[in-house]
Amino acid sequence: MLDDPHHDGSPLYAPPGAALGERVPVRVRVPAAGAERAVWLRTVRDGEPRLEQARLDRVTEHERWYVADVLVHNPLTSYRFLLDEPGGYRWLNGRGVHERDVPDAADFRLTVHDPAPAWLDSAFVYQVFPDRFARSTGHHGEPVGPLPDWAQPVAWGTEPAALGRDTSSQLFGGDLPGIESRLDHLQRLGVDTLYLTPVFPARSNHRYDASTFDHVDPLLGGDAALASLSAALHARRMRLVGDLTTNHTGAGHEWFVRAQADPSSEEARFYYRTDEAPGYVGWLEHASLPKLDWSAPGLAARMVDGPGSVIARWMRAPYHLDGWRIDVANMTGRYGSQDQTHEVAKLIRATMRAHDPDVVLVSEHFHDAGSDMGVGGWHVNMNYSAFTRPVWSWLVEPDSTLPFVGMPVTVPRRGGQAMVDSMRDFDSAVPWSVTRHQWNMLASHDTARLRTVVGTRERAELAAALLFTYPGTPVVFAGDEGGLTGANGEHARASMPWDEIDAGGGPRWDASTFETYRRLSALRRSSGALRTGGLRWAVVTDDAVAFLRETPDERVLVLLARTPWQGALLPGHLLAPGATAQNLYGGAELPLVDGRLVLPADGPGVQVWRLA
Repeated sequence: MLDDPHHDGSPLYAPPGAALGERVPVRVRVPAAGAERAVWLRTVRDGEPRLEQARLDRVTEHERWYVADVLVHNPLTSYRFLLDEPGGYRWLNGRGVHERDVPDAADFRLTVHDPAPAWLDSAFVYQVFPDRFARSTGHHGEPVGPLPDWAQPVAWGTEPAALGRDTSSQLFGGDLPGIESRLDHLQRLGVDTLYLTPVFPARSNHRYDASTFDHVDPLLGGDAALASLSAALHARRMRLVGDLTTNHTGAGHEWFVRAQADPSSEEARFYYRTDEAPGYVGWLEHASLPKLDWSAPGLAARMVDGPGSVIARWMRAPYHLDGWRIDVANMTGRYGSQDQTHEVAKLIRATMRAHDPDVVLVSEHFHDAGSDMGVGGWHVNMNYSAFTRPVWSWLVEPDSTLPFVGMPVTVPRRGGQAMVDSMRDFDSAVPWSVTRHQWNMLASHDTARLRTVVGTRERAELAAALLFTYPGTPVVFAGDEGGLTGANGEHARASMPWDEIDAGGGPRWDASTFETYRRLSALRRSSGALRTGGLRWAVVTDDAVAFLRETPDERVLVLLARTPWQGALLPGHLLAPGATAQNLYGGAELPLVDGRLVLPADGPGVQVWRLA
């Protein structure tokens, strides 16, 4: 906590970026009460640890700053600090301070690979499932017109199926012109980046089983509709991110149809064959999703490598995608003894960079993505492990029976220490350049809705406050800003209640929660520390947590309490000399009493103060 030495990769402690052969100065902050005799930097060079004594760089009344130089000898260079103290030593790594020897897994990391584009520093991403967002016709009954044989048309506002075959066949009729007609809603919320789940033709409403990558589904408006939506977004200085499956196609995909019809075709080598039914490998054994074999000649050129690839085509005019989210990125190129995931990711990134270096590549990875990040492929990950799951476990409704993400157990209700420990464990597995841009989510099209998880408007506010104040990029699944509900990913894909939204609220639309999200997004935009600052945990109890976000010129304190708690005192020197704490959200004062800042014990609630 604040009594411990601290380092992270933010600008207070390390410069942005690194190059092979460069010596990068890294700093560590030690409280004045520390008993260190010396501070040492430990790096690992070519697999061998090296120790170099840090230099005392600066001393203030309240802390000492040490600096040492990391030689960036490997593309991913790890380091930690050794604190030589009377009676022994302690290690400082990404998980904190340890009075014992620890493995290298949580060491700090520098990567020579370019970080995600700088626009993610201030981005607010909004995820839309196109079939459920808005219809351009305004018609509320069942979709009309020619429909594919898989589609089961349903009226707008129908409760989505939660289980069974209907989950993928219910067609609500949302389309891309409908999304374009509702961009004012996004801008009122503060959104500047629209992320669309797949738009290619398929045999399902989710479209992760594409039948071609060459066209936009006519049900969504076709190619012209995507071009129009992209132009409208960019005219508003907004961005557009697409969604692509590189792990599999649909069984109806033109490549797979050709592969099945002609075993001598080039496409026949794009898929894994087996002697067992159905004769090929499917994603998680689903026959409808045949898995791609990335050792096949010609696949990379078709899909990801070079200007003729799927990746490149949709980034060019008139579509101008600003990035891709890659579905099942963790399984792409992995099967048995084969592992080409990093190779494929690097090819995608090189193709994107050749077209435009200012685009983002996001992976979907539900568990520990540490070994796949910072190595020159995916820029960032959909941050279920280090954000969604820990936040759910702290704010879940007591006695909830909802299943936990991807597990056959219910969501556990845990204390603040368990939440913070999980966050630190997973954050420490990636470079800070990744952490600062990770796509943090409270829910998605693959999970239960946030409001269903937490149960109350007050806990939803706490979760949203964490989303907009924690390091990373806030991502909101369309509808969460109005309190939509749903018990699992399929049930959560509800249609937006535009009649209630336009009317200022209703049974399905909580206008107060919308205003909370709007205010929190504005708060994040107003503070450089909340967008790019480092992170120091200040208070961690079962029912309340507080942390500092800091840049060289700003310090912000965030307090979140899920219930009334005992309150806490923090060092008064966190406040700028002669200043008083400025409340940015929540309205509470932060008095300075006898040299201590007195945190209020109220709860549930959120408070944010600017201290310096």
